[in-house]
Amino acid sequence: MGYSDQRFNVNLSILFTELPLLERPAAAAKAGFGAVELWWPWVDAPTPEQSELDALKRAIEDAGVQLVGLNFYAGQLPGPDRGALSVPGEESEKFRANLSVAADFAQSLGCKALNALYGNRVDGVDPAVQDELALENLVLAAREADRIGAILLIEALNAPESPKCPIVSAPKAIEIVDKVNAATGLGNAKFLMDLYHLSMNGEDLPSVIERYAAKTGHVQIADNPGRGAPGTGSLPLEALLDQLRAAGYEGWVGLEYKAGDRPSGDAFGWLPAGN
Repeated sequence: MGYSDQRFNVNLSILFTELPLLERPAAAAKAGFGAVELWWPWVDAPTPEQSELDALKRAIEDAGVQLVGLNFYAGQLPGPDRGALSVPGEESEKFRANLSVAADFAQSLGCKALNALYGNRVDGVDPAVQDELALENLVLAAREADRIGAILLIEALNAPESPKCPIVSAPKAIEIVDKVNAATGLGNAKFLMDLYHLSMNGEDLPSVIERYAAKTGHVQIADNPGRGAPGTGSLPLEALLDQLRAAGYEGWVGLEYKAGDRPSGDAFGWLPAGN
């Protein structure tokens, strides 16, 4: 087993960001990858002009890469926001307006996984009110995902870097997954297991994998400390991915790490030749 047995894709919202958005798919292809994922690329526009959507679609198709994951609108990301769906008012409305746009874009490229980031707690708003709104919006998102034959991903972030986000542990994310599936009856809500975030929370990663691999729809990795490439920190990522594979996970592993002070194309030396 090992890295050579995994299916890796590149997150183009954290790697190759030294390039304009439309040049990143080709750069990923040149680096040897056949699949990519994206945060919602238009942080100020949940419903961008069709011409912008079409241009990105062409860039992905022309590069010959597959889009395997896409975030719904999540506010300023990167930036102070951690999602929009639990934030009352304008942000929630933007999230809802984005649902069909993101789903249609994903469908046009054969993307089968849509990630819905929960969002931060808002001062002066009852957490129970936010959680009720979040469930309403996640039910809508799950139905949109189901409309295009996709899964809805629920991701746990980490408390040190996202102190206002309430979804900062694997059990809490699984709780949300279960609530959404119970509310919709669709069963298409899944856990996005980001090993970097979980390690930042101090969670027991082998135990998390053992308990939740069956409910996991996507995996992301970065080393810790530093959120760099595998080998730059101390996480036993190869062994953890082997455990995931042995537990039955056969999906994509998203590379969501920082390249550091080098070009992104130089940040893949840890990969086996030919991967």
